[in-house]
Formats: sequence, structure tokens, C-alpha cells
Amino acid sequence: MANLDLATAADEVRTTHGAGWVRPLLGALSPAGRRGRLTILIFHRVHAVPDELFPNQIYASTFLERMLWVRSWFNVLPLAEAVEALARGSLPARALAITFDDGYADNATVAVPILQRLGLHATYFIATAFLDGGRMWNDTIIECIRRTKKSYLDLTGEGLGTYRVASSDERKAAINAVIAQLKYLPPHERERRAESIAALSAVFPPKDLMMTREQLRSLAAAGMGIGGHTATHPILAALEESAARREIVEGRDVLEGIVRQPVRLFAYPNGKPNVDYSAVHVRMIKALGFAAAVSTAPGAARAETSSFELPRFTPWDRTPARWGIRLARNLFKPADTAVA
Repeated sequence: MANLDLATAADEVRTTHGAGWVRPLLGALSPAGRRGRLTILIFHRVHAVPDELFPNQIYASTFLERMLWVRSWFNVLPLAEAVEALARGSLPARALAITFDDGYADNATVAVPILQRLGLHATYFIATAFLDGGRMWNDTIIECIRRTKKSYLDLTGEGLGTYRVASSDERKAAINAVIAQLKYLPPHERERRAESIAALSAVFPPKDLMMTREQLRSLAAAGMGIGGHTATHPILAALEESAARREIVEGRDVLEGIVRQPVRLFAYPNGKPNVDYSAVHVRMIKALGFAAAVSTAPGAARAETSSFELPRFTPWDRTPARWGIRLARNLFKPADTAVA
């Protein structure tokens, strides 16, 4: 992190240079009180260095830069507090909460030190089955295709086609194509095919991508928020209701056993309303005693927004002006929901 420390002063100067209008614009569009709007950012991984295959993904220095923008422009609240303030009509102007999904180890090793340095809070939604050396099916595919020594992968035996993987562009294209084909299969079938791809690529994928229980406890001890995200990150809409309920309850119970505190927030896996979850799952979350839940529908929460379908959004733009414009536009967007 030493190189980031050296960059901090320059980044803070650049934060508002050429985009000093962002803060007052956001204040006008997201005032305090009942007319307030809550922006919730969503992140997944924060790489230590740029990813060669996916260079546009967030890594340490770009995350620091964006968090400097956030600190300059917004009033950052813990998500639980923001939800309560939204319900009371007492949000501060330019209210924002930061969230992470899945439970990647780099959330603890890279993101948290940056957040703590800047005095910012985040809430982490954890898929518990992958703690302590587990791995999500999509990461198995990414890492096996990334690391294979082969220049050609024949996946026709799995009904997935054939791919040249000699260059970075070819590997990226293969990863995107395979993940798209597997995404909505039943969880056990996705896992089976991911492991088959590992064997065909002749790669032993890494076992340190996700957090350990100790890292999760450290996050909670540092005051970060912890939320449920099921056990194995299935598409809830693809499960029988009883199986979906088991996933939600198991994930919550495991988390509460680890952090020794109630888990009252939930993030729907994948999170697209009426695609990845439905009104059935919204009612399920309410009945199970959660206080709020978040989707991945873009938009900003308003007084009339259900606490159980809070929208989330993060711009991918690279300059403060474009980032600010995208966030300002997001304040106007009515979020899609599963419950009419």
C-alpha cells in the first residue's frame, strides 16, 4: 500500500479539479429530508493490481481514487443506518452507502485498508459456502481459462463449444462465452461443468480467492456491516421455494455464528428483479425477519422505495466528471422491482 500512500495527496487534489460542480449538483438532486435519495454503490472484487484479462475492473489505486471522489461528494452512511433514515425521511443530503457482494479475500486485504484510511464504511454480503478455501463456479472458469497452458480448449463434451485461448483477448472471449452459457443452469450442474472445465484445461485453480472466517470476523470487529447472500449463491428464481429458503437461512445462520451478531441485511444473488429473484423471494426475506434487501437494479432509493428492493449502481467511467454525471443521472432512474 506504500505506493498508494504516496499518491493520496495528488489524488485528493484531482478529486474536484474540473468537477467541482458535482457536489452542488448532487445536493440539488438529492436534498436532505423526505425528498432525499439514497445512492448505494455495489462492488465485487478490488484487485491489488490491474487484471490483465479485465483491465477495466477495479483495482487498488482506482478504488482509492473513486473513494476519494465519494468522500468529497457524498455523505457516506452505513447501509443499515441509511435504510432507517430513509424510512424516517431523515436522510442527509447526498446520502450514499457502499456495498460489496460475494466475499472475496481482496475485500479484506485491499478494500478495507483503503476505506479505513478514508474513514468510510461498507457493508459486505457474503456467500458462506465459499469461505475458507472455497471458490465460486464462475471464478473456477475464469482462473482455469486464464492459467491454462493450452492454446485451444475443446468443451464440446460439455455442450459448450470450442475456443482458441492463445491470447488474452481469446481467453477473455472464451470466459465470457462459457459463463453466459452456464449462468442460469441449476447450481449442481454449473458446479459439475466448472470442475470439468478445470480438468480439461489441466489447471488446479486457486483456493485463496475468498475470505477466511477470520478475515470475516476482522471485518465485523472493524465495524463494517455484514449481510446475507445465501450459502452457495444460486439464482433464487431457479430453485424450488423450499430450497431457496434453505439457502437464505443457512447463509444467515452461518454468518451469525461467525460474527456473533444479528444479520439483518440481504442481497439477492445476481439481483435482477423478475429474472434472478421474484416477489416470492421478497416476501420470503420479509418473513425471515430481515430489515432490508438490495437488488442490482440501477437507480436510487426514495421515500417510497421498498426497503426489500433497494437499487444499487456503480459507474464504470474513469474520470470524475463522467462518474459524477452518471451518478446524477442515476438519481432520476426509477428502479425495476419484482413487487409491483
